Amino acid sequence: MITQSSAEDYKRIEKAILYLEEHAHRQPELKEVARSMNLSEYHFQRLFRRWAGISPKRFLQVLTVERAKELMSNSASLLDVTYQAGLSSAGRLHDHFVNVEAVSPGEFRKKGEALTIRYGFHPTPFGECLVAITDRGVTDLAFVGPGNGSTFVSDLKKRWPFGDIVEDSHTTRPFARSIFDPSGPKGGINLFLKGTNFQVKVWKALLRIPEGSVASYEDLAAGINRPKAIRAVAGAVARNPVAFLIPCHRVIRKTGVVGDYRWGTARKKAILAWEAGHREEHPCPT
Repeated sequence: MITQSSAEDYKRIEKAILYLEEHAHRQPELKEVARSMNLSEYHFQRLFRRWAGISPKRFLQVLTVERAKELMSNSASLLDVTYQAGLSSAGRLHDHFVNVEAVSPGEFRKKGEALTIRYGFHPTPFGECLVAITDRGVTDLAFVGPGNGSTFVSDLKKRWPFGDIVEDSHTTRPFARSIFDPSGPKGGINLFLKGTNFQVKVWKALLRIPEGSVASYEDLAAGINRPKAIRAVAGAVARNPVAFLIPCHRVIRKTGVVGDYRWGTARKKAILAWEAGHREEHPCPT
């Protein structure tokens, strides 16, 4: 079960990632990183095992450019397979099957009129998140930092200016648990997305990148038959309204550099490593 302690663990993980980024030029030993977090090496090991399911050494390997390039070398063929098979989310966490419904042009113009959107804040392995839902599915999922939850609620209201926006964590809690908690309820998750036709097409394409894999913006553009629209694809990726479920964190630069992330580069690296740990612990059947 995801608890507030999980979010506290993430704060330490993020601190470790930021320390590693700052001192990457000299590849600090794990003992030094642990000391920067005021932990012994033993407790540092236990923290990583509890949070990521893999050792700190393996975790750090996942974060390297070399590891990213290794994953990238197979990304194009993986995308080809998933596109050809028509898979929505091959190997997704918790066996989810994510169904995507886009707002109609008429609904787009109405900007949420007559639509009730319920939202709540919940702990996750990557810090606190805001989940927003309608009767037709999840509309928003955003990671929030200390004290900035109101900013994301304001953004929600701007995206759906005529919608009835209601705080209701009791209703959104089962969705948050289903998304992040391995012991939570299984089953399909519906997304109700507001975006241009091009953006929705890119967001659907992101769902085809398997857990534990990464793809470049070039791969993604080629996968939707728009190989020259790399900048437009990157823009659509950046505007993804549903973090984690629509895995924009799995898109990196073709050089192997992880790159920017709407909810923080350290969080992006943490999610990628956490997914790698989950995949190693529960490999997909072949």
